[in-house]
Amino acid sequence: MSELVTGDAVVLGLRPAKLPSRALALAIDLVAVGSVFVLVSIGLAIATVTLDEAAVAAVTVATFLLVLVGAPVAVETLSHGRSLGKLACGLRVVRDDGGPIRFRHALVRGAMGMVEILATLGAVAAVASLVSARGRRLGDVFAGTLVVRERVPAGRAAAVPPPPPWLVGRFAGLDLSAVPDDLWLAVRQYLTRMHQLDAVVGRDMSQRLAGELAARTGVPAPVGVPAAAFLAAVVHERQARDARRAFGATPAAVPTAHPVPRAHPAPVSPPAPAQAHPAQPVLSERAPEVQGADAAVRAPSSGFVPPA
Repeated sequence: MSELVTGDAVVLGLRPAKLPSRALALAIDLVAVGSVFVLVSIGLAIATVTLDEAAVAAVTVATFLLVLVGAPVAVETLSHGRSLGKLACGLRVVRDDGGPIRFRHALVRGAMGMVEILATLGAVAAVASLVSARGRRLGDVFAGTLVVRERVPAGRAAAVPPPPPWLVGRFAGLDLSAVPDDLWLAVRQYLTRMHQLDAVVGRDMSQRLAGELAARTGVPAPVGVPAAAFLAAVVHERQARDARRAFGATPAAVPTAHPVPRAHPAPVSPPAPAQAHPAQPVLSERAPEVQGADAAVRAPSSGFVPPA
Protein backbone atom coordinates (compact mmCIF):
# COMPACT_ATOMS: atom_id res chain seq x y z
CA MET A 1 0.00 0.00 0.00
CA SER A 2 1.45 3.35 -1.03
CA GLU A 3 2.20 5.94 1.62
CA LEU A 4 1.71 9.68 1.37
CA VAL A 5 3.18 12.71 3.03
CA THR A 6 0.86 15.55 3.90
CA GLY A 7 1.65 19.10 2.95
CA ASP A 8 0.55 20.68 6.22
CA ALA A 9 3.82 20.04 8.06
CA VAL A 10 2.01 18.30 10.92
CA VAL A 11 1.33 14.63 10.22
CA LEU A 12 3.48 12.67 7.81
CA GLY A 13 3.41 9.19 6.32
CA LEU A 14 -0.36 8.88 5.86
CA ARG A 15 -1.81 5.84 4.13
CA PRO A 16 -4.94 5.51 1.97
CA ALA A 17 -7.99 4.53 3.99
CA LYS A 18 -9.71 1.18 3.51
CA LEU A 19 -13.33 0.81 2.41
CA PRO A 20 -14.72 -0.33 5.82
CA SER A 21 -13.36 2.70 7.68
CA ARG A 22 -14.58 5.02 4.94
CA ALA A 23 -18.03 3.42 5.00
CA LEU A 24 -18.24 3.85 8.78
CA ALA A 25 -17.20 7.50 8.54
CA LEU A 26 -19.75 8.07 5.78
CA ALA A 27 -22.50 6.46 7.87
CA ILE A 28 -21.71 8.79 10.78
CA ASP A 29 -21.76 11.81 8.47
CA LEU A 30 -25.06 10.76 6.91
CA VAL A 31 -26.69 10.30 10.31
CA ALA A 32 -25.50 13.74 11.43
CA VAL A 33 -26.53 15.49 8.21
CA GLY A 34 -29.84 13.62 8.06
CA SER A 35 -30.71 14.64 11.60
CA VAL A 36 -30.00 18.27 10.80
CA PHE A 37 -32.05 18.00 7.60
CA VAL A 38 -35.06 16.58 9.46
CA LEU A 39 -34.95 19.27 12.12
CA VAL A 40 -34.59 22.05 9.56
CA SER A 41 -37.40 20.57 7.45
CA ILE A 42 -39.76 20.45 10.42
CA GLY A 43 -39.00 24.05 11.28
CA LEU A 44 -39.50 25.22 7.69
CA ALA A 45 -42.74 23.22 7.38
CA ILE A 46 -44.14 25.09 10.36
CA ALA A 47 -42.88 28.44 9.07
CA THR A 48 -44.19 27.98 5.51
CA VAL A 49 -47.73 26.88 6.30
CA THR A 50 -49.21 29.99 4.71
CA LEU A 51 -47.16 29.76 1.49
CA ASP A 52 -48.38 28.23 -1.75
CA GLU A 53 -47.14 24.93 -3.17
CA ALA A 54 -44.57 26.47 -5.52
CA ALA A 55 -42.92 28.42 -2.72
CA VAL A 56 -42.89 25.35 -0.47
CA ALA A 57 -41.28 23.29 -3.25
CA ALA A 58 -38.61 25.94 -3.80
CA VAL A 59 -37.84 26.10 -0.08
CA THR A 60 -37.63 22.30 0.07
CA VAL A 61 -35.15 22.11 -2.83
CA ALA A 62 -33.06 24.91 -1.36
CA THR A 63 -33.01 23.20 2.01
CA PHE A 64 -31.97 19.91 0.42
CA LEU A 65 -29.07 21.52 -1.44
CA LEU A 66 -27.91 23.64 1.48
CA VAL A 67 -28.06 20.96 4.15
CA LEU A 68 -27.18 17.76 2.29
CA VAL A 69 -24.63 19.29 -0.10
CA GLY A 70 -23.61 22.70 1.18
CA ALA A 71 -23.11 21.67 4.81
CA PRO A 72 -20.66 18.80 4.06
CA VAL A 73 -18.74 21.05 1.65
CA ALA A 74 -18.49 23.80 4.24
CA VAL A 75 -17.42 21.38 6.98
CA GLU A 76 -14.70 19.77 4.85
CA THR A 77 -13.43 23.18 3.73
CA LEU A 78 -13.32 24.73 7.19
CA SER A 79 -11.91 21.60 8.87
CA HIS A 80 -9.42 20.94 6.06
CA GLY A 81 -10.79 17.52 5.17
CA ARG A 82 -12.04 16.34 8.56
CA SER A 83 -15.77 15.80 8.79
CA LEU A 84 -17.45 14.44 11.92
CA GLY A 85 -17.30 10.83 10.72
CA LYS A 86 -13.73 11.11 9.46
CA LEU A 87 -12.65 12.70 12.70
CA ALA A 88 -14.19 9.82 14.65
CA CYS A 89 -12.53 7.21 12.42
CA GLY A 90 -9.16 8.94 12.20
CA LEU A 91 -9.47 9.79 8.50
CA ARG A 92 -8.86 12.91 6.48
CA VAL A 93 -9.29 14.12 2.89
CA VAL A 94 -6.08 15.43 1.31
CA ARG A 95 -4.92 16.33 -2.18
CA ASP A 96 -3.21 13.81 -4.40
CA ASP A 97 0.16 15.24 -3.37
CA GLY A 98 -0.75 15.05 0.31
CA GLY A 99 -1.55 18.74 0.89
CA PRO A 100 -4.70 20.10 2.56
CA ILE A 101 -7.80 20.47 0.39
CA ARG A 102 -9.48 23.75 -0.53
CA PHE A 103 -13.02 24.80 -1.34
CA ARG A 104 -12.93 23.61 -4.94
CA HIS A 105 -11.88 20.11 -3.89
CA ALA A 106 -14.67 19.88 -1.33
CA LEU A 107 -17.21 21.30 -3.82
CA VAL A 108 -16.40 18.68 -6.47
CA ARG A 109 -16.55 15.91 -3.89
CA GLY A 110 -19.89 17.15 -2.60
CA ALA A 111 -21.41 17.52 -6.06
CA MET A 112 -20.32 14.05 -7.12
CA GLY A 113 -21.51 12.67 -3.79
CA MET A 114 -25.09 13.54 -4.73
CA VAL A 115 -24.86 11.10 -7.63
CA GLU A 116 -22.71 8.28 -6.31
CA ILE A 117 -23.84 8.33 -2.67
CA LEU A 118 -27.29 9.90 -2.29
CA ALA A 119 -28.84 8.92 -5.64
CA THR A 120 -27.49 5.34 -5.69
CA LEU A 121 -27.37 4.75 -1.92
CA GLY A 122 -23.57 4.50 -2.05
CA ALA A 123 -23.43 1.63 -4.55
CA VAL A 124 -21.43 3.56 -7.17
CA ALA A 125 -19.03 4.91 -4.53
CA ALA A 126 -18.44 1.42 -3.12
CA VAL A 127 -17.74 -0.10 -6.54
CA ALA A 128 -15.41 2.75 -7.48
CA SER A 129 -13.51 2.42 -4.20
CA LEU A 130 -13.08 -1.33 -4.69
CA VAL A 131 -11.84 -0.90 -8.26
CA SER A 132 -9.45 1.97 -7.46
CA ALA A 133 -5.95 1.05 -6.36
CA ARG A 134 -6.03 3.69 -3.62
CA GLY A 135 -9.71 3.30 -2.70
CA ARG A 136 -10.88 6.51 -4.33
CA ARG A 137 -14.50 7.13 -5.30
CA LEU A 138 -15.50 9.17 -8.35
CA GLY A 139 -15.61 12.38 -6.37
CA ASP A 140 -11.99 11.86 -5.32
CA VAL A 141 -10.93 11.12 -8.91
CA PHE A 142 -12.52 14.29 -10.32
CA ALA A 143 -11.41 16.47 -7.40
CA GLY A 144 -7.88 15.11 -7.27
CA THR A 145 -8.18 14.07 -3.63
CA LEU A 146 -7.65 11.00 -1.49
CA VAL A 147 -8.98 9.84 1.88
CA VAL A 148 -6.09 8.79 4.10
CA ARG A 149 -5.54 7.53 7.61
CA GLU A 150 -4.18 10.04 10.10
CA ARG A 151 -3.59 7.59 12.95
CA VAL A 152 -0.49 5.73 11.84
CA PRO A 153 1.46 3.55 14.30
CA ALA A 154 4.74 5.02 15.43
CA GLY A 155 7.75 4.06 13.36
CA ARG A 156 5.79 3.49 10.15
CA ALA A 157 5.67 7.09 8.92
CA ALA A 158 7.92 8.03 6.01
CA ALA A 159 8.86 11.62 6.73
CA VAL A 160 10.51 14.08 4.38
CA PRO A 161 14.04 14.75 5.67
CA PRO A 162 14.53 18.34 6.81
CA PRO A 163 16.72 20.64 4.69
CA PRO A 164 20.08 21.91 5.92
CA PRO A 165 19.66 24.71 8.48
CA TRP A 166 21.39 27.24 6.24
CA LEU A 167 18.72 26.69 3.55
CA VAL A 168 15.67 27.10 5.81
CA GLY A 169 13.82 30.27 4.84
CA ARG A 170 16.03 30.95 1.82
CA PHE A 171 13.18 30.33 -0.64
CA ALA A 172 10.51 32.33 1.19
CA GLY A 173 9.91 34.54 -1.85
CA LEU A 174 9.74 31.71 -4.39
CA ASP A 175 6.57 31.50 -6.52
CA LEU A 176 5.25 27.93 -6.20
CA SER A 177 1.85 28.45 -7.82
CA ALA A 178 2.91 26.93 -11.17
CA VAL A 179 4.23 23.67 -9.69
CA PRO A 180 1.71 20.86 -10.40
CA ASP A 181 0.61 18.41 -7.76
CA ASP A 182 2.13 15.40 -9.53
CA LEU A 183 5.57 17.03 -9.42
CA TRP A 184 5.18 17.70 -5.68
CA LEU A 185 4.23 14.08 -5.17
CA ALA A 186 7.24 12.87 -7.17
CA VAL A 187 9.58 15.11 -5.17
CA ARG A 188 8.17 13.91 -1.84
CA GLN A 189 8.37 10.28 -2.87
CA TYR A 190 11.99 10.76 -3.88
CA LEU A 191 12.91 12.53 -0.63
CA THR A 192 11.33 9.83 1.52
CA ARG A 193 13.12 7.03 -0.36
CA MET A 194 16.37 8.61 -1.52
CA HIS A 195 18.45 6.66 1.01
CA GLN A 196 17.08 3.41 -0.43
CA LEU A 197 18.14 4.22 -4.02
CA ASP A 198 21.41 3.56 -5.74
CA ALA A 199 23.78 6.52 -5.46
CA VAL A 200 23.97 7.15 -9.21
CA VAL A 201 20.25 6.63 -9.76
CA GLY A 202 19.36 8.87 -6.84
CA ARG A 203 21.69 11.65 -8.01
CA ASP A 204 20.27 11.58 -11.55
CA MET A 205 16.70 11.57 -10.22
CA SER A 206 17.34 14.48 -7.87
CA GLN A 207 18.94 16.53 -10.64
CA ARG A 208 16.03 15.83 -12.98
CA LEU A 209 13.44 16.77 -10.34
CA ALA A 210 15.40 19.88 -9.36
CA GLY A 211 15.52 20.93 -13.01
CA GLU A 212 11.77 20.47 -13.42
CA LEU A 213 11.10 22.35 -10.19
CA ALA A 214 13.39 25.21 -11.23
CA ALA A 215 11.69 25.39 -14.64
CA ARG A 216 8.26 25.65 -12.99
CA THR A 217 9.32 28.33 -10.51
CA GLY A 218 11.44 30.29 -12.97
CA VAL A 219 14.37 30.45 -10.54
CA PRO A 220 17.36 28.10 -10.99
CA ALA A 221 18.80 26.19 -8.08
CA PRO A 222 21.57 28.08 -6.26
CA VAL A 223 25.07 27.26 -7.42
CA GLY A 224 26.83 24.83 -5.13
CA VAL A 225 23.64 23.56 -3.47
CA PRO A 226 23.06 19.79 -3.91
CA ALA A 227 19.90 18.93 -5.80
CA ALA A 228 18.50 16.87 -2.92
CA ALA A 229 19.05 19.72 -0.46
CA PHE A 230 17.39 22.15 -2.88
CA LEU A 231 14.34 19.87 -3.19
CA ALA A 232 14.09 19.43 0.58
CA ALA A 233 14.29 23.20 1.18
CA VAL A 234 11.59 24.00 -1.39
CA VAL A 235 9.28 21.28 -0.02
CA HIS A 236 9.87 22.62 3.49
CA GLU A 237 8.89 26.09 2.31
CA ARG A 238 5.67 24.79 0.77
CA GLN A 239 4.83 22.85 3.94
CA ALA A 240 5.34 26.02 5.99
CA ARG A 241 3.00 27.95 3.70
CA ASP A 242 0.38 25.20 3.88
CA ALA A 243 0.66 25.21 7.66
CA ARG A 244 0.10 28.97 7.83
CA ARG A 245 -2.83 28.71 5.44
CA ALA A 246 -4.43 25.72 7.16
CA PHE A 247 -3.88 26.47 10.83
CA GLY A 248 -3.32 30.22 10.87
CA ALA A 249 0.24 29.93 12.11
CA THR A 250 2.14 33.18 12.07
CA PRO A 251 5.43 33.48 10.19
CA ALA A 252 7.19 33.71 13.53
CA ALA A 253 6.13 30.12 14.26
CA VAL A 254 8.07 28.87 11.23
CA PRO A 255 11.77 28.26 11.93
CA THR A 256 14.11 30.69 10.19
CA ALA A 257 17.65 30.32 9.02
CA HIS A 258 19.01 32.83 11.52
CA PRO A 259 17.14 32.65 14.81
CA VAL A 260 17.19 35.77 16.90
CA PRO A 261 19.27 35.21 20.02
CA ARG A 262 17.54 35.72 23.29
CA ALA A 263 18.47 38.78 25.24
CA HIS A 264 20.11 37.84 28.52
CA PRO A 265 19.30 40.05 31.50
CA ALA A 266 22.10 42.21 32.78
CA PRO A 267 23.84 40.81 35.83
CA VAL A 268 22.55 42.32 39.02
CA SER A 269 25.24 43.19 41.53
CA PRO A 270 24.54 42.12 45.09
CA PRO A 271 23.30 44.90 47.34
CA ALA A 272 25.87 46.62 49.45
CA PRO A 273 25.86 45.60 53.07
CA ALA A 274 23.75 47.84 55.22
CA GLN A 275 25.77 50.25 57.25
CA ALA A 276 25.22 50.27 60.93
CA HIS A 277 23.37 53.35 62.05
CA PRO A 278 24.97 55.32 64.77
CA ALA A 279 23.62 54.51 68.14
CA GLN A 280 20.94 56.90 69.29
CA PRO A 281 21.59 58.64 72.55
CA VAL A 282 19.84 57.23 75.54
CA LEU A 283 16.80 59.22 76.51
CA SER A 284 17.84 59.38 80.13
CA GLU A 285 21.11 61.02 79.15
CA ARG A 286 19.44 63.87 77.25
CA ALA A 287 18.32 67.16 78.68
CA PRO A 288 15.01 67.10 80.58
CA GLU A 289 13.47 69.75 78.35
CA VAL A 290 14.34 67.81 75.22
CA GLN A 291 12.95 64.61 76.74
CA GLY A 292 9.69 66.34 77.51
CA ALA A 293 9.39 67.69 73.95
CA ASP A 294 10.03 64.27 72.43
CA ALA A 295 7.52 62.60 74.70
CA ALA A 296 4.88 65.12 73.72
CA VAL A 297 5.45 64.41 70.06
CA ARG A 298 5.47 60.57 70.41
CA ALA A 299 2.59 60.25 72.87
CA PRO A 300 -0.83 59.79 71.24
CA SER A 301 -3.30 62.57 71.89
CA SER A 302 -6.11 61.53 74.21
CA GLY A 303 -7.96 64.87 74.22
CA PHE A 304 -7.45 65.35 77.99
CA VAL A 305 -5.80 68.55 79.17
CA PRO A 306 -4.53 68.46 82.78
CA PRO A 307 -5.47 71.40 84.96
CA ALA A 308 -2.90 74.12 85.38
